[in-house]
Amino acid sequence: MIDVHLYGSLRRHAPNPDPTGDSVIHLKPRPGETVRTALERLGISPSEVYHIFLNGALVSTNNSMADLLKYRRSQSHGLDVPLRPGDRLGLFAHDMAMLVV
Repeated sequence: MIDVHLYGSLRRHAPNPDPTGDSVIHLKPRPGETVRTALERLGISPSEVYHIFLNGALVSTNNSMADLLKYRRSQSHGLDVPLRPGDRLGLFAHDMAMLVV
């Protein structure tokens, strides 16, 4: 399984959103699964995602300070990252933008 943790307004995509914390979806990975295909399966538009973390590491951000902080800013790069069983994917909405600064 892949544990997909939804934060901020993305929690509304979880079957049982938790307004006080994160909401987790357990997703059975398909062959060739990427962040992009997982988002498609969950009905989440990539434009709703501000930060992408994989196994605790920042993969991509849309933070305007990304260049100064030496963060990867390319959203498309983050979408093409392959996912494997046991991965923890953290998806943060625009309303969680300041989290990474």
